[in-house]
Parts: sequence; C-alpha cells; structure tokens
Amino acid sequence: MPAIFEKIDRIKPFYDLTYKVVLFVCKVLLVIDIAITSMAVAGRYIPFIPDPAWREEVVLTCMSYMAVLSAALAIRRGAHIRMTALDGYMPKWAVKALDIFADVPFFTDFTLRSALLLCYVGIFCAAFGFLLTAKITEYTSATEASFVYLIKPVLATLLAVVCFRETISVNRMIGLVFFLAASLCVSVPVLREMRRDAVTAQPTR
Repeated sequence: MPAIFEKIDRIKPFYDLTYKVVLFVCKVLLVIDIAITSMAVAGRYIPFIPDPAWREEVVLTCMSYMAVLSAALAIRRGAHIRMTALDGYMPKWAVKALDIFADVPFFTDFTLRSALLLCYVGIFCAAFGFLLTAKITEYTSATEASFVYLIKPVLATLLAVVCFRETISVNRMIGLVFFLAASLCVSVPVLREMRRDAVTAQPTR
C-alpha cells in the first residue's frame, strides 16, 4: 500500500496544475456569460450597443461547461452539498465508510475509447451544432436557426449505431428523418446564400 501512495504523491502536482487550469477556465466562462448577458440587456435600451442574435446560445453553452467543470472542482475539494443530518446518529466508522463509498468512481470500465466517444458527443456534436446555428442566425431569424440544433441527436445516434452497434426502431428512425429534414430545410438555403455572397465578394479580374 505505501508504494501506491508514493505514486499518487508523485502525480499530485499534475492534479494541482489541472485544478488551477480548470478553475481559470471556469472564471473565463463566467466572465463571458456576464459580459454577453450585460451587453444583451444594455443593447435593448442603448442604440449603439449591439444585441447579437447568438447571445442565448453562447451563454447557455458557456454555462453548461462551467457547471460541469465547477462540479468536478467541488468534488476534489469536498465542497458539494451533502446530507449530514444522520451523521450524529451513526457510528464514526459508518460515516467514514459512506464518505469513501461516495468517492468511488463509477467509471470502472472507462478507457481511452470511451473518452474519445464522450469528446465526440460532448464537444464535436455540440460545437458543430452551435457554430452552424450561430452562422445561420446571421442570415435568418433565431427561431428558424434553432432547428439546426436538431442535427445533434442525429450525429449522436449515428455514433451509437457505428460504434456500439445499437439497433434503432422504426419510430425512432422516422423521428431522426424528421430531425434531419428540419435541419436541412433551414441549413441548405442559408448555405447556398452564404456561397453566393462569397462568390459575389470575390474581386473581379
């Protein structure tokens, strides 16, 4: 057992550095949230302050990542809200055992492949939907642009079929077709308009 603790002590500086980096990222995300929200509110009453259409998507995305990352920081510090009303009626060994059990990771089979899959769903699908929606919002209304987000469950389901060989029922397949159709009905015309604008903007020789 002492050898295990020695190995843990060796990598502790790496954990400390990771903690500081994640904490800094959370602070940056919070500042971005406050800045964009303040700009959006002020833009409703002050003419020269812009009120961008993509404000809600950016704020929600930053808030989601900030919540997940800050939850990880709270786990390391033991700062999560916990039920302690029964601790006084339980023996100390039972309280200690419950604390140890609460820190046991549930990702027993977590591998590099699982990490890559989580990155695909959590980063690629979300980032692709967000960037496409933000760009399309410049050419159409925010209501129509929100249909682009329907591409995210389609991409996630495609991953499940290819990597996990999951089967999809007929009802779900029909739903995915409608999702894809709604996303394409908004995306394709806007992408064509963007292409025409790019061609028009090119200097003539």
